[in-house]
Amino acid sequence: MAKSKVFVVGATGYIGRRIVKASLAQGHITYVLQRDEIGLDIEKLQMLLSFKKEGARLIEASFSSHQSLVEAVKKVDVVICTMSGVHFRSHNLLMQLKLVEAIKEAGTVKRFLPSEFGMDPARMGNALEPGRETFDQKMIVRKAIEEAHIPYTYVSANCFAGYFVPNLSQLERLTPPKHKVCLYGDGNTKAVFMDEEDVATYTIKTIDDPRTLNKTLYLRPPDNILSQRQLVEIWEELSGKKLDKFNISGKDFLASMKDVDYAQKVGIGHFYHIFYEGCLTNFEIGEEAEEASKLYPEVNYTRMDQYLRMFL
Repeated sequence: MAKSKVFVVGATGYIGRRIVKASLAQGHITYVLQRDEIGLDIEKLQMLLSFKKEGARLIEASFSSHQSLVEAVKKVDVVICTMSGVHFRSHNLLMQLKLVEAIKEAGTVKRFLPSEFGMDPARMGNALEPGRETFDQKMIVRKAIEEAHIPYTYVSANCFAGYFVPNLSQLERLTPPKHKVCLYGDGNTKAVFMDEEDVATYTIKTIDDPRTLNKTLYLRPPDNILSQRQLVEIWEELSGKKLDKFNISGKDFLASMKDVDYAQKVGIGHFYHIFYEGCLTNFEIGEEAEEASKLYPEVNYTRMDQYLRMFL
């Protein structure tokens, strides 16, 4: 069966660049959006050129030109949006809705994967403000996709390892703590941690798979379902050093929102849902969804002890 032609929007972003490489690695003709608005951002331009060198094809289009987006999506079978940022703010919402309109008009796209790749927004209706805005806006995009009858797959990738694993899920750092570690509650609530390269690999595997059509794909490989305490213990065993541990209650953790900026408030809220409420693992995956490691057992996904070895 011929492989789909893939168009990646937001290719220079954190997950987008990995999606491009995974698409090329799996043999897809891969197109990358080069926005007219790139201006003087030399790093983005050089990254786009590096994709071209690896075999990707650049498409020039602009979110200020509806027709340019329509012409771009007409060239491909699958559109993957990976526009990202600290939050899914209104600017990105507007751009995704413009992309949905272009896909609807083109009428040729066989699969659209919107910019999600985190917690499943359909399960976050009671999320705390201001972080709830992230989920509400993703649901607006989903509504637009489904009302336009655009074939889709939603990817729920849970916790990106780079942001949650080396730091043992400490909010204030990205590298392993040297002396002490804060445990959220008793530290035993289960979360799911994913190597970003694996997120990209699984994502690309879905695009020609009828089993994932109009479904949510959860990335929940069994060996990567871990509590924060287990993550700490893995690091202690690898490093040979014990860390001083202290616990913070959910009430005290939420109280820390009081005097921080917007971005930190969002982070605290998301951490609360993950590490106190267990929002990534406190449900069974039903018939309306699929789990990636069961669909694609051939993927040798990265376990978190392997991931942490990079930091020894």
